[in-house]
Amino acid sequence: MMDFTPDQIERYSRHILLQDVGVEGQEKIHNGKVLVIGAGGLGAPVLMYLAAAGVGSIGIIDGDVVDLSNLQRQIIHFTADVGKPKVLSAKEKIQAINPDVNVTTFHDLFTAANAFDLIRDYDFIVDGTDTFPVKFLINDACVLAGKPFSHGGILRFDGQTMTHLPGTACYRCAFHSPPPPNAVPTCSQAGVLGAIAGMLGTIQAAETLKFLTGAGEPMVNRLLSFNAKTMNFRTVKLHRDDNCPVCGKHPSVTELSESEQAACDLKKH
Repeated sequence: MMDFTPDQIERYSRHILLQDVGVEGQEKIHNGKVLVIGAGGLGAPVLMYLAAAGVGSIGIIDGDVVDLSNLQRQIIHFTADVGKPKVLSAKEKIQAINPDVNVTTFHDLFTAANAFDLIRDYDFIVDGTDTFPVKFLINDACVLAGKPFSHGGILRFDGQTMTHLPGTACYRCAFHSPPPPNAVPTCSQAGVLGAIAGMLGTIQAAETLKFLTGAGEPMVNRLLSFNAKTMNFRTVKLHRDDNCPVCGKHPSVTELSESEQAACDLKKH
């Protein structure tokens, strides 16, 4: 059992008071290793909540720099950070909120060439990206490597998310392949309500902490979607597809590949 300092006990007291978490659960959080792919709209709230919760090791990969248009929803970045690599900006905020957290940054894109190396040392992967090809790449890499992950996507007033654990339905079980280029508008074309990123990212952070602690039921074999204009939430049951190209009985996806597409997409269903 880890010996928490008095300051740590006070910092994490609201977790420790939870019957389903307690000291043992907080120790699991402290020992957890999470990779967040994308430090933008979804990654920002995920990173802040995981850091505040005391996740011991957080990896961040993002090849972009902070842009003024990001600040409407990417709450981990401030005005003074414009032009700064997002991974560096995010690391500074994480260290400011919780010095207990060890942060590793990768100012790079998540690609077929580096995917396995990046996810290898982490317990859980969070998809905070904004393109279909990268979302499918994350799915394929995690399924092939046996890594659990959280998927999330936002557009306009809508959000969707699901959690994959080895042996459960994966992203390709729901959507076999990316849509054709330009078939779905981007956020820069259609817009996105900033708070939607917080709503969806917070759910992803909760799923991550549930996985690390073992509390509750992970959102596996389910796709949660919501519309903030009506505040209607809908859950669609998913089943592992025997014909899935990556986790089915006769997979056709046995190695990683990638393609190009515009950013900030959400597959409509």
